[in-house]
Amino acid sequence: MQMTAASVLGPQEGRAGDLASIGVRFMVSREESGGGFSLVEHPMPPRALGAPLHRHSREDEYSFVLEGRVGALLGDAVVYGEPGDLMFKPRGQWHTFWNAGDEPARLLEIISPGGFEGYFEEMTGLPLDAGPPDPAQIAAIAARYGLELDFESIPRLVTDHGLTFGLGGR
Repeated sequence: MQMTAASVLGPQEGRAGDLASIGVRFMVSREESGGGFSLVEHPMPPRALGAPLHRHSREDEYSFVLEGRVGALLGDAVVYGEPGDLMFKPRGQWHTFWNAGDEPARLLEIISPGGFEGYFEEMTGLPLDAGPPDPAQIAAIAARYGLELDFESIPRLVTDHGLTFGLGGR
């Protein structure tokens, strides 16, 4: 359904879920924006790795830091964003992100064009009570959204940046 009237989404509104290591709050879907973009918020516990190294084939991502200090690997460059900073992650470029601080962090993720929020929807539907989901199951979901994941990057990222990944980080 496309938005046809002005609206307000309060800070505690919108469906929220867990992505194993970080959270997601759904704010604007592809349907609501007419396809142009989707918007999610990612709350991140201290020192949490957001995702393995990955790249999108269909969309660009813009991460606007709301609070905390967020690190990102964009291609070969390690960068850091503070509140008010915008990080651009173009389609086709390998990247990842993490909470680089000892306090919680939050960022708004603008995804253009919209539709990738469906990946987060599917991921929040996976049961986490028995531990992390099977990487093969995650890879199958990712493939439906044109997403490549490098699971082998996780140990190096965790070690290099002093991070946690998975249920232990939440």
